[in-house]
Amino acid sequence: MNATTAPLKSTSLKPHGALVAVQLIFGTWPVVAKIVLRALPTTALVTFRIVGATIAFLLIRRATNSARIESKRDYAWLALYSLLGIVLNQFLFVKGLELSTVINSALLGTTIPIFTLLVSVMLGYESGSWRVAVGLLLAACGVVYLINPAQANFSRETNIGTLLLLLNSMAYGAYIAISQDMIKRYGALTVITWIFVFGSLITLPVGGYQLSKISLATVPPGVWFAMLYIIVVPTVAAYYLNTWALGRVAPSVVAIYIYLQPLIAFAVAPLILGESLNSRTWLAAALIFAGVATVTVRSRSRAIKEVSERPEALGH
Repeated sequence: MNATTAPLKSTSLKPHGALVAVQLIFGTWPVVAKIVLRALPTTALVTFRIVGATIAFLLIRRATNSARIESKRDYAWLALYSLLGIVLNQFLFVKGLELSTVINSALLGTTIPIFTLLVSVMLGYESGSWRVAVGLLLAACGVVYLINPAQANFSRETNIGTLLLLLNSMAYGAYIAISQDMIKRYGALTVITWIFVFGSLITLPVGGYQLSKISLATVPPGVWFAMLYIIVVPTVAAYYLNTWALGRVAPSVVAIYIYLQPLIAFAVAPLILGESLNSRTWLAAALIFAGVATVTVRSRSRAIKEVSERPEALGH
């Protein structure tokens, strides 16, 4: 917390490395989630994930010299971030996926960067540019081509699920856009800890009711190990890295890395399922990486500039 920041030239690539790591984790963790879902319902998985991560963040924060929240108004903002980025993000996605299809969820996930950019520009956090717009379009085209919209099912039966998935994209995009200032002021660890604390307060009553109907003693040890992994890696590590990076690069840069998730999933498929890559995958990969590069190369957000000019505001 009291270390001085290294020159911008030596630190500017670190947020991008963190964001790549986040997408690698998010792109592969559903494989582990499937193990848990064999023994526990989705509500229980979400509850254990949020509450377990909250406990971990509280322990980590207690062991470090993290910043303290200065005003009650900031607590209100943190509660809003939690509602958008944790509670609605988790429950809308899970329920939407249940009522819709995997193809639909992947397609609608491509709208998250669009909502992030729109909110950022509307609130004055970023200035719109053709470079960012072109990058978003290239990456979105790559994901849509990879998934193949012809396989999507937007029938009357899936309309409710599709709407929930779209609302999830809006909520998460807004969270990325509006939370940057708080992260820059208090640091990633303080902000993400309070976001999960508020998330637990909202989630625990619902999840506790569902858990009361389950005989946890019959859950196999392997499922608990898988749950521990989900809490530590795809939640604590990934959310912290994503928040840390958001304090240093523009929200649109953070959001566009989401486009790597479907690509990672398709890359992992041959290793896990024995599937083969084809020309469609490689062309989609080229479009996605071109879009990410267009937005991120030589980009300089206000966060990077401010971090380079003052003592570090983010914990390590």
